[in-house]
Amino acid sequence: MAPLPRTHSPQTWTADIGVRIRRLFWLKAIGTTVFTWLFFIGYFHMLRNPAYPVVVMPLTALDHLIPFQPYALGAYLSLWVYVGVAPGLQLSFRELVVYGLWIGALCLTGLGLFYFWPTQIPPLAIDVSGYPGFAMLQGVDAAGNACPSMHVAVAIFTAIRLDHVLREARTPVFLRLANWLWFAAIAYSTLAVKQHVVLDALAGALLGMAFALPSLRWRPEGRRQGSTLVGADIIGHH
Repeated sequence: MAPLPRTHSPQTWTADIGVRIRRLFWLKAIGTTVFTWLFFIGYFHMLRNPAYPVVVMPLTALDHLIPFQPYALGAYLSLWVYVGVAPGLQLSFRELVVYGLWIGALCLTGLGLFYFWPTQIPPLAIDVSGYPGFAMLQGVDAAGNACPSMHVAVAIFTAIRLDHVLREARTPVFLRLANWLWFAAIAYSTLAVKQHVVLDALAGALLGMAFALPSLRWRPEGRRQGSTLVGADIIGHH
């Protein structure tokens, strides 16, 4: 009697995510670091050398309701970890490159807006330099180049793309919820640490969505091919 063909149990979401993390790990880590530094070079140049008169952003009623909350600094700084998660879970080299092109276009658009319309938030009514970490923040990330908030723009781009990966991998709902809570904490922190005003955050969210949503429609590889690659990698480790 002929032996039955070997079968494999359905891949789990942990295996899927594990393969995504391992694939091209060092390229993703180094590429994300280099990309971030290149963005900051352009950002700081325009911050310190505005080409046009700087516009002070107006405050809204919501800005007056949100007090200064120094403990939100951790969430604010966590963006620089968060931005690496979505590219770190791209499955193939081509997907990674296209992801980089989309977020690169987002950042270049933001820098272009800062060039033609430099903005800043109104002077703070309190001295924040006495709080741990804020002297460094004010020196490195002064409250200019305010609108749109690139902090929020990049965060919502990451949130949308990460949610898409988590849905593809069929992860538990709590992980997708945690993703959106992380984004919400970052967005709120820009207001709580008084680096941005509400109009900055709203403009940043719209800018980020303007690039994130189209990027989901034009992708180099579909889920079917991605599943094949993941499945092959999992089988290869048995």
